[in-house]
Amino acid sequence: MECGGIAHLISFLPEDSDIPIGTALAYRCGDCADRFDVVWEEEDEDRA
Repeated sequence: MECGGIAHLISFLPEDSDIPIGTALAYRCGDCADRFDVVWEEEDEDRA
């Protein structure tokens, strides 16, 4: 996080299924309370 804090997932995710590609996941920082949205993408095998 920009402030150096730890972000916690605040999106509801079903426990019994995979996350579909393109799903937006919301996180909130425990220190500054900023919200960050991340889009779940397929892993690129070329990235290391």
